[in-house]
Amino acid sequence: MNITAKELINYFKEVVDIVEKEKDYLCDLDRKLGDGDHGVTMSIGWQAVNEQLNGKLAEESDCGKISSTVGMTFLNAVGSSVGPLYATGFMRGGKAVKGKSELNDVDLAAYWIAFINGVQERGNAKVGDKTMMDTLIPALEALVVNFDREFIPAFESAVEAGEIGMKSTTDLVSKIGRSSRLGERSKGAQDPGATSAHMILKAFLDFAKVHA
Repeated sequence: MNITAKELINYFKEVVDIVEKEKDYLCDLDRKLGDGDHGVTMSIGWQAVNEQLNGKLAEESDCGKISSTVGMTFLNAVGSSVGPLYATGFMRGGKAVKGKSELNDVDLAAYWIAFINGVQERGNAKVGDKTMMDTLIPALEALVVNFDREFIPAFESAVEAGEIGMKSTTDLVSKIGRSSRLGERSKGAQDPGATSAHMILKAFLDFAKVHA
């Protein structure tokens, strides 16, 4: 399959819509663990991205530049810890596909592997810490193990593994960030960061299937 630069822009626009639609849900999850603002924070970041998608990126043909600009825009708009995490992910992904106007199966796998590795290196969280990495690390492992020549089947496995990881955070004790202060009281709530991370991955899988 091939994803063009224009299609990549349209994918990011779909993320904008999904985050806006799920903003209240993400805030509800965060109220059980933190300040209750994760949905608002994500919305602020993605609305800023949307301005770029409709502005200077509208005719951009370099997939790498599109992703890198998305990352930098998100970082500049979001002051919380999630800003640098996603910024690093999208910039690393952008670097992996720099100069390409179309992305094939190999490019797409390389993009998401670079994205998740970037987030992990920036945040230093691991599986079991009750963070977005409980979604992203299992997704990465599944993608690496299952990718041969076709992206979609491997990414399906990645999204499924990420969903299992996301749901597992409900029974975890938070070890990083503000929610770690709750100790055992953080059990019983699904992590909002793991949830929004899964939304972003699932959105790309759905998008790729339509454009395959």
